[in-house]
Amino acid sequence: MRVVFVFSLIFASTLNLWSQNDTLRNRRMVGNILTSSAFIVVGSSISGSALEQNLKTNLRNAVGNDFEFEIENQLQYAPIVELYVADMLGIKARNHWFDQTKYLLLANASTSAITHLLKSLINKERPNGSSYSFPSGHTSFSFTNASVLRKEFQTTAPWFSYSGYLFSTTTGTMRMVNNKHWFSDVLVGAGIAMLVTELVYYYEPFKNFNPFKKTNNISLIPQIQQDTYSLYFNYQF
Repeated sequence: MRVVFVFSLIFASTLNLWSQNDTLRNRRMVGNILTSSAFIVVGSSISGSALEQNLKTNLRNAVGNDFEFEIENQLQYAPIVELYVADMLGIKARNHWFDQTKYLLLANASTSAITHLLKSLINKERPNGSSYSFPSGHTSFSFTNASVLRKEFQTTAPWFSYSGYLFSTTTGTMRMVNNKHWFSDVLVGAGIAMLVTELVYYYEPFKNFNPFKKTNNISLIPQIQQDTYSLYFNYQF
């Protein structure tokens, strides 16, 4: 499948970059690259296979063909809420809140662009018969948010930094249970998200752009009301 070849090239070029730059020689970086690339390659390889066909059938038989509980529409935002709540509670992070937001937006924009490009190019049919299944957009979005949370708190609060993956894994699982995506869609969506976030945090685009770095009188509070998600911004003069 073309996706396997494309992401194998990305993996090879990333490892080449790692071999040329001593700052990347650490177990976490290599482990994250290997994990995300494995998700992409394995997911692409089993796409359309009997394995995921059987998994889909078994899942629907277990929950019933009429089952539908789309809690993933809310869960995909949970790591973002965790990120800003941790900032409000004063948990030490890797970056200032503005830089966190900057990298969160950049990672999500890049992941979304790749995800939707692949959806339109491949146009795989969903388990429920609709179009644009591969890869899963809900999963890639949620795993991007969880990966940003991990990058920000992995050193200072490791027990907390991985908690976002509980929500993102549940998001991907529910997309399959609700008959919206195949297993391969979820694997590749997760892999793209983790790989892109890793690269964003390595290159740190617009690293020196932070007009609020020396300001301590700004508050950000995430708000969720039914299907409405917002971020409360407060500046004290």
